[in-house]
Amino acid sequence: MNPKVGSKIILDRYTDKERNEITMNKEFFKRTRENLMERIKNNSMVVLFAGSAPKKSADEAYAFTPNRNFFYLTGIDEDNIMLILTKINGDVEETLYIHKADPVKEKWVGKTITKEEAEEISGIKNISYIEDFENKIHKVLTNSSARRIYLDLERDNWNSPKTQSQVFAKEVFEKYPHVKISTVYQIICDLRTVKHREEITAIKEAVRITYEGIKNLMLNAKSGMKEFEMEAYFDFTLKNNGVKDFAFKTIAAGGKNATVLHYVANNSVVNEGELMLLDLGAQYNYYNGDISRTFPVSGKFTERQKIFYNIVLKAQLETMKIIKPGVPFKELNLTTRRVLLEELSKIGLAKDDAELSKYYFHGVSHYLGLDTHDVGDRDIALKPGMVLTMEPGLYIEEEGIGIRIEDDVLVTEDGYENLSKDIIKTVEEIEAFLSTR
Repeated sequence: MNPKVGSKIILDRYTDKERNEITMNKEFFKRTRENLMERIKNNSMVVLFAGSAPKKSADEAYAFTPNRNFFYLTGIDEDNIMLILTKINGDVEETLYIHKADPVKEKWVGKTITKEEAEEISGIKNISYIEDFENKIHKVLTNSSARRIYLDLERDNWNSPKTQSQVFAKEVFEKYPHVKISTVYQIICDLRTVKHREEITAIKEAVRITYEGIKNLMLNAKSGMKEFEMEAYFDFTLKNNGVKDFAFKTIAAGGKNATVLHYVANNSVVNEGELMLLDLGAQYNYYNGDISRTFPVSGKFTERQKIFYNIVLKAQLETMKIIKPGVPFKELNLTTRRVLLEELSKIGLAKDDAELSKYYFHGVSHYLGLDTHDVGDRDIALKPGMVLTMEPGLYIEEEGIGIRIEDDVLVTEDGYENLSKDIIKTVEEIEAFLSTR
């Protein structure tokens, strides 16, 4: 079977301004650092680590991906480098610590970033080498007014392994007990919650490429194929568009598998008459798209499938209508649950909120950005510049029907913009598209 492929990304089609916004530039990263340092107490130091790829097995490591807070402030995606920001008596100094060139190592893994390249990407003028990092820390903490050090002390739970920043915090505490250790994690998370124009443009590009992959998958999907065979068409399209990584592991779930929220085995045959649920996304310049679509693999929805599909679509559209600055984040899911319950009660499937939870058991929204489930406080009201997913679903296990419809939405000054509005999602649009196979 010959794959039907959508258009490739061609950056030449953009203006210089648009191209700079898609690829980011040093002005963006200078601005994020300035915003951070405005919130940092005087006579303090911020230390951030790019991170490293963990060992996989034998002499193989997992693919490296930069710590997202480090990347947000520098734009650098090389492992084991560090950033120091100091604010002493109101004066801010920035230093990036990179690797020295190693001609022998370069023959095996390629060149490391140069001082000139690091400055051009990050806008940081003071570039030094890793060997000078500890001396700089010592000098600032002993020969200046610095009495506080900020580290990225993110921790998922009590038993999470120690991060490089947490290990470093212990060293600092033992060697410089007079220095107060604070976390910068929440400060950066708050900044990342509201997106800059460059970030929004990058997310739009990730969404565009994601749609190209969805179309290619749908055009080549047939009854009797395995889920991973369909998934391969999405993968091919992303690679063909120069995408280095996925936003997350693709969910390609047929029939009853779609009733499992995070099903990723993708190894079952999809039979005639079954629905295919897709939850997938491209990652562009480390910014993510996150889209869900559900379609009948045979090309036509059954009447029963249409009923559930249109209930989910109505819940999504009704919830989108309330998106605007000032609306509490939690109100989104309350609205979704209200609409779903009203519609399911009409067909006798759920009469109260407890029964609804059997068929809808997740939230309708999360932030989207450098992380697919992006950082940020969800106990606050919506603000302009936030990017959210909007993803109601119904999972009727006893009927082998799982449906989720997800779009990526930007909160604007007076409402919202659906960044994925061009992706087909009504019953009529989907059936018409599938008829072209």
